[in-house]
Amino acid sequence: MDRLTILRPDDWHLHLRDGAMLKAVLPETARDFARAIIMPNLVPPVIRGQDAAAYRERILAALPDGMSFEPLMTLYLTEDTDADDVAKAAGSGLIKAVKLYPAGATTNSASGVRDFQKVEPVLERMAEIGLPLCVHGEVTDPEIDIFDREAVFIDRALDPIRRRHPNLKVVMEHITTSEGVAYIGETEKNLAGTITTHHLIINRNHILVGGIKPHYYCLPVAKRESHRLALRKAATSGDRRYFLGTDSAPHTDALKEHACGCAGVFSATNTMSCLAHVFEEENALDRLEAFASRNGPALYGLPTNPETLTLEKQSDPVKFPAKIETGDGPVTVFDPGFDLYWRVI
Repeated sequence: MDRLTILRPDDWHLHLRDGAMLKAVLPETARDFARAIIMPNLVPPVIRGQDAAAYRERILAALPDGMSFEPLMTLYLTEDTDADDVAKAAGSGLIKAVKLYPAGATTNSASGVRDFQKVEPVLERMAEIGLPLCVHGEVTDPEIDIFDREAVFIDRALDPIRRRHPNLKVVMEHITTSEGVAYIGETEKNLAGTITTHHLIINRNHILVGGIKPHYYCLPVAKRESHRLALRKAATSGDRRYFLGTDSAPHTDALKEHACGCAGVFSATNTMSCLAHVFEEENALDRLEAFASRNGPALYGLPTNPETLTLEKQSDPVKFPAKIETGDGPVTVFDPGFDLYWRVI
């Protein structure tokens, strides 16, 4: 097979930032993706419905002429979140989910949740109205090894939440472990997981062997090879519970190549080529549409996109820019470490 046409894909986990960065990176997503779940961890965070409405307007204003893209907005869950405001924003169609960050888990998560009991009223209301909860699934206790944070979060936080709220739709975002895959695989309803482009390709050796590679550093951090293989098996299975969320997260090179470098991999530019490569390696090109275009809308209760996207395999490697220039500084594009031959036409 050297040509593949699928329904136009969506990205169910995307960071666009704001200002000059937003203007520079938005076209990289809008080129291939029809919609994306937009992360709310700005500074200050997108906490209320009015914040989401204003951010959505800034995104649409930054969209280049001739491009079609729908930002699917979310709210940042805090211990002071107003359940009525969440319900109002959801009822109007403004937001499609609420995002749970354990405090301190990742970039701009200081306003996240420390005491899960304080957000119980919001979770109860979300379960009633069918609004999904997107979860950054890591504990942040300093005594827990960074490579164990996801597995511990499932046992200590996520499973109790789901037992208390069985009707709550939950998306475990950017799963990175075989434990995450197994937990989702054992569940029949109201639980799904997004998988990033880079976690299908890199393991922790890519970050650490031969010197620290800051542009592979992300949170949740890439794990050992056995976990990467479990993610590949899940993503390419066609199982409706797994779908694409790139977690494409731009940081300038100055902030990545730093004594305390920022976590995030920017993959919007070449994600579809990377995915075609991975799915071809797994003899699963016929399942790429499910992962990238069908399973996400099904979980969120949205229609699939009517447009299509075509990938073509060429004889010479596809040339992608090494960096995207922004008004804040250059952003390095994810390097999978091998040549890519599939390109979007």
